[in-house]
Parts: sequence; structure tokens; C-alpha cells
Amino acid sequence: MGRQRKRVVTGEAVPLLRKDDKPPAFHRKEKKKKVDIGKVFINISIGLCIFSLAWFFYALHMRSSLAKRVVTLHPSPRVLDANSSSAPVSAERFWGSYRPQVYFGMKTRSSRSIVTGMMWMRQFADMDVNLRHTCEQGDRLQGYGWLMHDGLTFGVQEIRDNDFTLTTEFVKRMGGDHGGDWTWRVTAKQHSSAPQAPVLSLMFYTATDTQGSLEAHLEDGNRLASVTGFSEELGNFKITFRKPVTGELSSAKYATYNYLQTVSPGLEKLTDIVKQSLNRRFIYSPPSGEKRHYIAVDTYQPPHQPNPADTRKESDFVVHQVTVQMPFQIEVLFESGSFHRRPNQLVGSVMTQELERRKAEFDSKFEKTFGLESKGFSQSQVKFGKAALSNMLGGMGYFYGESVVQSVYNEYPLLYPEGALFTAVPSRSFFPRGFLWDEGFHQLLLSKWDPQVTREAIAHWIDLMNMEGWIPREQILGDEARSKVPAEFVVQRNENANPPTLFLALQQLIEQLSSHSEEPASRPTLSFLRRLFPRLKTWFEWYNTTQTGSLPNSYRWRGRDRDTNLFLNPKTLTSGLDDYPRASHPSADERHVDLRCWMALSSGIMASIARLLGESHRDFELAHQVLSDNDLLNDLHWSEQLGAFSDFGNHTQAVSLQQDKVYVPPGQPRHQFPVARLVRSVRRAPKLQYVNALGYVSLFPFLLHILTPDSPKLEHIFRDMRDSNKLWTPYGLRSLSKADPLYMKRNTEHDAPYWRGPIWINVNYLAVRALHHYGNTDGPHREKAAALYQELRTNLINNVHRQYAETGYVWEQYNDGTGRGQGSHPFTGWSALTVLMMAEQY
Repeated sequence: MGRQRKRVVTGEAVPLLRKDDKPPAFHRKEKKKKVDIGKVFINISIGLCIFSLAWFFYALHMRSSLAKRVVTLHPSPRVLDANSSSAPVSAERFWGSYRPQVYFGMKTRSSRSIVTGMMWMRQFADMDVNLRHTCEQGDRLQGYGWLMHDGLTFGVQEIRDNDFTLTTEFVKRMGGDHGGDWTWRVTAKQHSSAPQAPVLSLMFYTATDTQGSLEAHLEDGNRLASVTGFSEELGNFKITFRKPVTGELSSAKYATYNYLQTVSPGLEKLTDIVKQSLNRRFIYSPPSGEKRHYIAVDTYQPPHQPNPADTRKESDFVVHQVTVQMPFQIEVLFESGSFHRRPNQLVGSVMTQELERRKAEFDSKFEKTFGLESKGFSQSQVKFGKAALSNMLGGMGYFYGESVVQSVYNEYPLLYPEGALFTAVPSRSFFPRGFLWDEGFHQLLLSKWDPQVTREAIAHWIDLMNMEGWIPREQILGDEARSKVPAEFVVQRNENANPPTLFLALQQLIEQLSSHSEEPASRPTLSFLRRLFPRLKTWFEWYNTTQTGSLPNSYRWRGRDRDTNLFLNPKTLTSGLDDYPRASHPSADERHVDLRCWMALSSGIMASIARLLGESHRDFELAHQVLSDNDLLNDLHWSEQLGAFSDFGNHTQAVSLQQDKVYVPPGQPRHQFPVARLVRSVRRAPKLQYVNALGYVSLFPFLLHILTPDSPKLEHIFRDMRDSNKLWTPYGLRSLSKADPLYMKRNTEHDAPYWRGPIWINVNYLAVRALHHYGNTDGPHREKAAALYQELRTNLINNVHRQYAETGYVWEQYNDGTGRGQGSHPFTGWSALTVLMMAEQY
């Protein structure tokens, strides 16, 4: 056996190796390498940079994505088809008085409609130019508004200027493929007190609003006899201007004629263009009378080289001016080119007969719908009721354009996608645009008259919803609408809500559906609700997530004024109650009782709609049960100190407005320093507590029927309502208790009290409606509710009617001391709910 080679151990000699020998295999202890700290730091830094860049770009992507959400429309199918308002689909509603911001005008329900309108001007008056066109409170008219309007086929309006009255009438006739024909008739009569018959210039105009073309046709020199035109929606058409006559069968009167044909950069510029074209060089020379210079349209030079950044496609604009002495009557006839077999022209006696037929149908339908004559109302009161309804129908507008919106993820405001809105407006003079919380009240009345109008209006609003479920609460669509709004109110912010009053109108549609479930007329409403439901769910969820409070089942309005230094009590415009006293120092701890009640109402109606459609309704029912729980409501909102329901928040009543101190160094002129302003002085620090303000907000659990009929809280509410030192007046319920420290107090030196005492008809309607409900429901408070109902209803109806008879207007609000109408006028938005109180339809 060969010998084994042994491992060399310490102390033994190591044999020498030849060059070609391999080194022996043995383990050698290696030196440790030094760690390069610099390289490690660089690698870590590179990794952090890569991570930071990735996070930065991810954050940018997410912010960009979140920023786009505010202007991304809801993904579900629209409630209304894209062509639902077009002439082929809805011929009867295509043309209408959908320009509520002007005294008299018509347009189609299309995005770029041909528009028509009327201006007028008194000649030889003390004022140099007194042109009337858009509804302005500053015009100080004695009264104007629709006396009759069915929302569909005709309207009769009376405009009372200082010493004469204009009656504007229109009638539509169906035929052809583009919405048919229509005729206007304008009748002018002097008041008996006028020393001599006024000479008036009427200016009838048409404009294309960037789409379509117009051609003027003259006769006898400068008389514009007609305008022909073409547009995609209307095809070929002709507008004929007939000569003025004294009466229907009389010959033409002496008149002078002028016309203007030019272009306009926008509909909001029409008044300015006419004013800038006026000239005094023309002679008015009647056969028996002196020659006098009068003012008329002449020529207009558009601005040269407009700003390229602000260029818009110009529109054709044609004006026909007729100057004539009263009394007179003028007709303007629109004829559709596709109406090939018209039996006769809709003018003269033919129009008169058609108008009388429509008036008779209106009277019959009004009595059948509201029954005011059968309830014993006087002819004056019935006439008022017809005018209130007609003004709301005549105040329906069709708007198209883009809202300006902003979210917390946008540095600057963005343009919302273009859209259409068919809606009633609160006031033709002051608020000629759509307001979300007003519209629910409007449709309570209109749904009784024409449920289709209500379905279309609600659908237009809901179709403007974005993917989050937010609807801009004030719709300022188009240049005409935007020109009437102060800049600070144009931008709509997506964290801000508005009372979801559309649920009130939906509740009424459901009740109508339930009572006529077997009739064919119920099918459109059922189909409408089915298309509406996906968006309605998102809308409800948006409220239920974005407007919640810090405690479970509590809610808080977002969008309160943040500058607590300037306001006696920071406003809450989003609640619809503007300056109504809330917590003096806005905070996330606030709980708003009115919003909680709106959510209780909405959840119940959502459950009803879901059940009706066979959809899942359990979650809505559970929400409604919790929000209607009177014990939980009491825990969150009942103030023992006030003995009423109340908001909760960081609050003190020890506040007042005081003159700000401005230090002027000795010897310095005072005018070089800021003017002293009123600022808020807080004499006692705020603390979390109930806001002890008694008024409309305190009534909401009663107003929206959240309280059970046996609730002991109803006794407190009825006592406060009937107390003349608190809420009761002979004219309706005041908005804030007379005993409240902020009653009729200014909110800033420029901000008069708004919801701090005056009587508002929308909330009074809810109060009358609630009293009717509790007065017809078994419970310990039934008799008291029934008695209060009769008294409050009578007071409201009598005062609103009396003010209309005395002033010619329905008003925004009414003085709690005298009952006099005040604020904007005419206000035939929710103040027209007086008709429903008269009819006792709730």
C-alpha cells in the first residue's frame, strides 16, 4: 500500500517546488476588504432619487387625475338623449320664450339658437336715451310679467312703463319639420293720466348667435319689410314685420322706419351695439304735427382689430325700428320654410281667434288643476294665481355654455364641459339663471301643471353631474348669463353643496305615479326614474360622503366664509340661507340640523324610488331609519337652553361690528391712509356649544316631517311659531326670532340683513305643508297644527296677493313688520308657491 502524504504542520520544513509543479492545495487567510462608504452613499442617494422621482411623477399623475375629476362628466348614460330638445323630437317645445332675462324675446332649445327680441325707447322724453331691453330693476317699471302663459303654445304679458302699457302676446302654430310658425303682437296704450299720446320706438331684432345667416329685405327706401335666413336647426325661414295699425281692422298708421344690419361678437353685446348706433339726425314728421328730431339706429362700426385672444365668431344682427304714436298695434310673423301647407297666415283676425281659443283652454285647465274659483277666491285673487303660475312658466330658460369650476387640486379655475340647461329662474331681473336649490321649489308648482316640464328640467340638472356626483349649484351658462353675475360668484367649487330640493319634486312625481299607476300617463315618469336612478345614487352618495360631520350621522355644510374678521357671522351661502346665524367661528366640529334633515328626506325618497324600480333599497332604508330616529336627532341637535333644535359648533354670541382703528401719524394727511372699516369684535371667546339662534333652521325637523306626530318637540315648535315676539307675524313666519341678538343686524357694513328677519315664501310654504301634514295625522298635536295651518295659510295668501295688487310684483321676501314686498322683483320663483297654498296642494 502506498504511503499517504501528511499535512505540513507548524515547525516542519516546506519542500521546495519546481517550476512545473502546482502549488499545494491549502487554505489561506485573506485580508478583509475596506468598505467604500462613499460608493454606498452614492448608491443610496441614487436609489432615493429614483424613488423620489417615481413618487413625484406618480403624485403629479394622481394630482392631474384628481384635478380632471371636477370637469369629467358622470359616466352613466345621460337621462336625456342628445337630441331630446330638437325640433324633430320635441316640436311643440322647440320655440319658446326661453330668454327670461329680456322683457320680450324668443329662441329655440338649441345650443346656438337664432334669437329674437324686442327693445323699446320713449321719444321726446326728458331722458336722452331710455332704451329698455334686458329686465332691470333700475328701469323702475310700474310692473311687468306674464298674465297668461301655458308654457307651450302662447303667452300674454303686460309691461307698465311710466305713462303707457305694452301688451306683448305670442301664439305658436305647429307645422313642418322645424317647430312651426309663431306670431307676436305688441299693443301700446297710453295711461289716462298722460297729457299727450307718447311716441314710442319699438326695435324688433334677430341675431344668429354664431350659427346661421340672415338677409334683410327693404321696401319703400329704408323700411325693413322682412328678414330671411337659414340655420341648421330651422332650415329656411322668414320673419315679416307688419306695419303698425290702430286696431285689427284699421289701416296703417303714420310711422317712420329705420334699420340696422351689422355683426355682433356676442348676444350680451346687443344692447350696447344698438346704443352705439343711435343717431338724432332723423325727422319725425306726422301729417298733423310739428317736425321733430328723433333718435334711431343708424350705423355701427365694430371695434377695429379686436384682441386675438378674445376673438369669437361674429353673429349676424338685424334690427327693425318703427317709431309711432300711441295707440297702435304691430305684428311680427315668423314662418318656417318647411311648413308647406299652412291654411293661412297667423295674423290679424286669425291670430285673434287662435289667441282667444288658447286663453279659454288655459282658464279651463287652470281651474281644473288648482280649483281656485271653486274654493271661493275672488276674481282678483284668481287672476293673481294665473299670473304667478304664468310667470314661472314664462321664466323657463334654455341656456347653453360652460360653468367655471375649481377643486382643491386645481391651481386655477377650469371650464366645465359645455352643456344645456332647461330651468326656471328665480327672478328675470336679478337672478336670470339656474339655481339648484331654487329649482326643486319651482318644480313643486310646475309638476302640477305639466309633469313633462318637471321631468325635463330635473333631467337637465342631473345630466350636468360630474363623475364625483357633484352638480355646480349655480349655473351661469353662456355669455349673456355671465354678463349679469359679479366675478366673485362665477367660480363654482366642487366641495360645496346646496340643499337637494330636487328630491321634493321627485317625491311629488312618485306620489302622482302611485295615484295613477295603472294609467298610460304614468309610463313616462317610470321610464324617467329608471334612467335617472344611477346618477341619483351617485348624487346621494356624494352628499353622504362630502358633507358629513365629525360625529356619526351628523352633517356640516362646506363653503362657509372663512374671513371671520369681516363678518358679524360668517355666511353659509351653500345652505341656501346665506347669512342665517350659524356658529360664530367655523370649524370641522359643526353640526347643521337643516342639512341632516335634508339627508333624512333624501334617503327616504331614494328608498321609495329604489323599491319602485325593483332596485336594492335596503341601504337607503337603513340610512332613513337612522336619520329619522327622533332620539338620535334630539341627542345631536336639541338645545335645552333654547328649547329648540339647533346647530352645534364653536360659538359665542358676544360679537359685534366696530370701527377698525387706523393709525395716522401726526402731521400726515388722513386721505392717504385706508378708510376705516367695520370689523368684528369678539368680547368673549367661543366654545363648543349649541348655537342659540331661533328661526327657520330650528324648524327643519318639523318642516321636512322628520318628527313623529307624537313628538313632544312639536309643542315647543308650535309655541315658538305662534309667538309674535319670536317668529309669528300677520304676514307669515319671520326667518329669525325677533328676540335673537342678530335679528335684523347687518353682517358687514355693506351687507344688509337677508335671512335675519324677513319673511320668505319657500320656507313658509314648507311650514304650511308641514302643518297640513300634522293636522291630518293622528296625534296629540293634530288640532293645534290644523288651527295654525288655517291661520298661517290665510296670512300668507292675503299678503302676497295684496302686495301684488298694490305694487305690480311678486317679491323675493316680505317685511316682517309691514308685510311690504322687498328685495328683487319680480320674483316669481319660489314666491309663486303661493298658488299651491291657495289650491291646498302639497
